[in-house]
Amino acid sequence: MKLIPNPIPEEVNAAVLAINVGQPQLLPGQKQEVWSSIVKQPVAVPVFLSFTGLTGDAQADLVNHGGPDKALCVYDYSRYEAIEQQMSRKLQWGAFGENLTVAGCTEETVRIGDVFEFGDAQVQVSQPRQPCFKLSARYNYKELPLYFQESGHTGFYFRVLKEGKVGPASRFRKIRTDDSSMTILEANRIMYQEKQNVEGMRALLALPALADSWRQTLLKRLNKLESN
Repeated sequence: MKLIPNPIPEEVNAAVLAINVGQPQLLPGQKQEVWSSIVKQPVAVPVFLSFTGLTGDAQADLVNHGGPDKALCVYDYSRYEAIEQQMSRKLQWGAFGENLTVAGCTEETVRIGDVFEFGDAQVQVSQPRQPCFKLSARYNYKELPLYFQESGHTGFYFRVLKEGKVGPASRFRKIRTDDSSMTILEANRIMYQEKQNVEGMRALLALPALADSWRQTLLKRLNKLESN
């Protein structure tokens, strides 16, 4: 995949509204113990972003969360209103456990492999977020993960290409993209709605920047379809 340097007009650059961090804690009101770091709070000062995430942030489930391909979880604030209406409640930044609450980074416009400059760091889109039951556990709203999945408004993950200090006022702009790459919305459609779309799976697997966890899931599905 050829990346084109610096083709992004300034007027379409995104903005970080909040940087959110959290530590593992027990979610209240559950039948069994559920540990999660989904409850996050905005930071007021710059923090260091390493290849595995932000200083002050951690994951309770290191099998399904965290790691280099999931260093930062990102969600666009424009998606909040529809969910607030469904749940009849106002939500604060970081409501869905995202590290970055942003504006101008919707699933229709962000592509696998896009590279952003963020403060002193550089980050790259690696995969869509895969919504899990902890979203519903936090708000006692069982329909929430399915809403994320069916709408395709899942948010996405960044891997870190260059470590550095980042803050709420840091510059945040897309610096490389490839119009032939898949958007987050397209990738979600193949993963959740078009599970027998062999051509789509192959196209997604052909993207060098796709995270390994998604690659393994798609390869297993593709091998099963082709063996039948």
